[in-house]
Amino acid sequence: MASAAAVVHPAPRVRGRVRPPGDKSISHRYALLAAIADGPSLIRGYSTGADCASTLRCLRGLGVTVEQATRLAGGGTDVRIAGLGPRGFRPPGSILDAGNSGSTIRMLAGILAAQAFATSLTGDESLCRRPMRRIIVPLERMGARIASEDGRPPLTIHGTASLSPIDFTPEVPSAQVKSAVLLAGLHADGTTRVHETIATRDHTERALVAFGGRVTTADGTVAVEGGQRLRGCDLLVPGDISSAAFWMVAASALPDSEVVVDEVGLNPTRTGIIDVLQRMGADITIDRGAAADDGEPMGTITVRHRELRRTHIEPDEVPGVIDELPVLAALATHGGELSVSGAGELRVKESDRISALADGLRRMGADIEEQPDGFHVRGARRLRGGEVDAHNDHRLAMAFAVAALGATGPTTIHDAGAAAVSYPEFFSVLESLRA
Repeated sequence: MASAAAVVHPAPRVRGRVRPPGDKSISHRYALLAAIADGPSLIRGYSTGADCASTLRCLRGLGVTVEQATRLAGGGTDVRIAGLGPRGFRPPGSILDAGNSGSTIRMLAGILAAQAFATSLTGDESLCRRPMRRIIVPLERMGARIASEDGRPPLTIHGTASLSPIDFTPEVPSAQVKSAVLLAGLHADGTTRVHETIATRDHTERALVAFGGRVTTADGTVAVEGGQRLRGCDLLVPGDISSAAFWMVAASALPDSEVVVDEVGLNPTRTGIIDVLQRMGADITIDRGAAADDGEPMGTITVRHRELRRTHIEPDEVPGVIDELPVLAALATHGGELSVSGAGELRVKESDRISALADGLRRMGADIEEQPDGFHVRGARRLRGGEVDAHNDHRLAMAFAVAALGATGPTTIHDAGAAAVSYPEFFSVLESLRA
């Protein structure tokens, strides 16, 4: 799929109304918690992306009954999961494949650490280059044993029914690492605490409460008690703001544009993209609707173009916009200027996003300077288009497409099929917004 190429032609403006796919981060967490809850759960609007399908595939491999049905309205799929309780997984008959999903392999590892059998997890070539010591270290401190390929997948997790609680401070702020430790902590004998120097997205904490769990948060510390039993429930997944970001940026970039994004998640740990877009000059209106079933805030965002301004993203802002940095770079090519520092984590995503982003935008005619932990884009000259490689990275494929809208000629994006990892409908929605 990822090898497919797409040709994106310039557009004078974008206009329309969209409902983004179900939030990818929330979908993973709901599925994992539903699997270890008591009783059935219904997850409405589950993400259509390949990453979230990987989570369901792995759960099926562990003996979990999962049923899916396409929603008739609102997009996404409805997923029914028959929970097996905290230690109800069955040993898989073969190695589990997480595909391209770092969320799947890291967070599922936290649950598998508490299962009294060995499980092997692998993924595609890209995932097998991604660092896993950040979860291996805390999970082994809790009592599991994890074999790896020099700290990278494949992983073989030798779980134990007697996990010990820990106090843990991740070296790099990461919601995935925090979640892996908290999910293991649900099964530990005592209270597990994760201390964050910079707050990361809190979807796991909110989801645990929705499933009947107890979580405490205070002064940068998140704690869970071991031995809790969760209960199955009925939940709606808000639209993914990271997917909506591509349309928000497109509307910000092109004169006379307006895009309305409906039913999008407005979790305050994820709305850094709105703050940055407003600093860069975008005209944004937010209509906050009723919260989703688990307390996740959601609403409607309307974005209109205004003249772009120079902006810098500081290191302490990076965790809140880490997924949106490529498309923010694309925005700067439309006449703004953006510098980013403290984003070295981009080098160990699905690709080396700093290097691949700089190379692709430069091939399109951008003035971009690659830095060890970020980049600097100056949009004084219009892009010309050209041929770029998304390097099997969904966020790069979509960011290049948004940049291409402002070029003087067409842009061919190789590996554009990677967009299906999080947003299979991306290119069809892009065509629908052309005005």
